[in-house]
Amino acid sequence: MRATHEERVLSALRAYGALSRGDLATRVGLSRTTMSEITAALLQRGAIVVADTDAATREGSGRPAERLVLDPDSGQFLGVDFGHRRVYIAVADASHTVFAEGSVRYPDGTAWSERIRLAMDRIDTLSQETGVHFGALQGIGIGVPGPYLADSPGIPAASWMHRLAPEGVESAFTERFGAPVVIDNNTRLAALAEALARPDVVEDLLYLRLSDGVGGGLVVSGRLVTGSRGFAGEIGHVTADPSGSLCRCGKRGCLETIACVPAIFQACRDAGSHVDDLDDLARAVQRGEPAVDAVLREVGAAIGRALGAAAMVLNPEEVVIGGDIAHVAPVIVDQAAATLRYELYSVPSDQPQVVRAAQLRDSDGAFGAVAAVFHQSPLLAGYPDLPPAERADPSRRRSVQ
Repeated sequence: MRATHEERVLSALRAYGALSRGDLATRVGLSRTTMSEITAALLQRGAIVVADTDAATREGSGRPAERLVLDPDSGQFLGVDFGHRRVYIAVADASHTVFAEGSVRYPDGTAWSERIRLAMDRIDTLSQETGVHFGALQGIGIGVPGPYLADSPGIPAASWMHRLAPEGVESAFTERFGAPVVIDNNTRLAALAEALARPDVVEDLLYLRLSDGVGGGLVVSGRLVTGSRGFAGEIGHVTADPSGSLCRCGKRGCLETIACVPAIFQACRDAGSHVDDLDDLARAVQRGEPAVDAVLREVGAAIGRALGAAAMVLNPEEVVIGGDIAHVAPVIVDQAAATLRYELYSVPSDQPQVVRAAQLRDSDGAFGAVAAVFHQSPLLAGYPDLPPAERADPSRRRSVQ
């Protein structure tokens, strides 16, 4: 109940600006005693501050009343993207502007308790670096790897997902920040962010992200698709080579075993090129190393075949390949597009209009997590987008619709 009252108070201050406790009590429909308790807690946390008093406009005698406002340095919405080997964090205000972001890496297989600790530490560091605190958080969006149903009690029962299950994630963030939490698959959230990144929102999108793992997302008629058990868009676990390497899911030859970033690095090393990170790969691409080019084209072809099967069934408006490696090694996207065109040759009128690299980079999942909170929050239903002229300096801030 207290969280609901606080949310209503913060919403009123966002909508109307500076208000006295009495005005707040009237607008929110709470007693003055309850309002005093709620505002005292919000002031103590730094969610709101005293702007001034109503002395200039007050009629009659009596002590001037303090007027309260949202702390301009308070973050309003938090997006967290937990990947297999890193967590990315983005903080946005109510105008959908991302004003703080950062990431931290960890080894694959790290326990969720440690992932959560690293995320919290990074959030604290962002607060110190930017001067922003999180007392006024209205919502938290969290992306996790693997199939996930936001309205289910947990991950579908499969041994590999039990190892990745977000144990204690929701409770940790709820207890720390006292704000509602929305959890979904991180690549599905990245697909949402990509669909919303363009001026003309893409209604039907097939999205594939190449990162420490390989995941996918579907946007159909402007809505994210989960499927019956959260597996919709899991293109990374489509079999690409039945006799291939063992995948984390227990099968052999999943697309992820060929097209995830660590697998691409290893294939380049096996071909005789020193590639340990994206910078090494970028230099090899710039030098035009034949062995690396052959590896990347083979990966692109495998991706194109998997996407071709999905596109034949779904007939999307756009097919997008995300992840930093799609920009570092564009030949992957080019080869995937060429293979996809071949796969759909028999139905040319149904080919996707665009096959492209994603506009967003490694931040896409965190941006999508923020976007999911915006679109699900009843406080922001119908909230108008700011016109371009009123947006913050684009050189310093980034926007999530």
